[in-house]
Amino acid sequence: MIRTALPADVPVIHAMIRELAEYEKALHEVVATERQLHDALFGTAPALFGLIAEDDTTGEPVGFALWFLNYSTWRGTHGIYLEDLYVRPASRGGGHGKALLLELARIAVERGYSRVEWSVLDWNTPSINFYKSLGAVPMDGWTVYRLTGDALAEAGTR
Repeated sequence: MIRTALPADVPVIHAMIRELAEYEKALHEVVATERQLHDALFGTAPALFGLIAEDDTTGEPVGFALWFLNYSTWRGTHGIYLEDLYVRPASRGGGHGKALLLELARIAVERGYSRVEWSVLDWNTPSINFYKSLGAVPMDGWTVYRLTGDALAEAGTR
């Protein structure tokens, strides 16, 4: 049901990224290309890692998780930052999302990482309830900040 992403999966991962962005009402923000995704996952120095959830009957990809390493200076270990987890609507409720998260947890434990973390939109109640059902807790008191676009360009030239 869950396997490591392969180069041949890039087109379907890219398509599902677009589906996720549409669900999050942000499709207009997706500018990443299949080539960029391929290079991040399979280039000379991969910085992104992927898992694929397959339909048990057909073997078709129905979901994915993309993640990268972060580091906790307080714990002195790496962790996994889950950038995206997505299961196609027709396959939701079949255990694919849970299997993807449990595989990430298994990888973290196996490698001695101290955490798996991610962000979730505050309006995404079904996902929040799902994450809580697995024992995940919100990081109250923390707010995500981002430099991007013109602000990033300006800060990068100061």
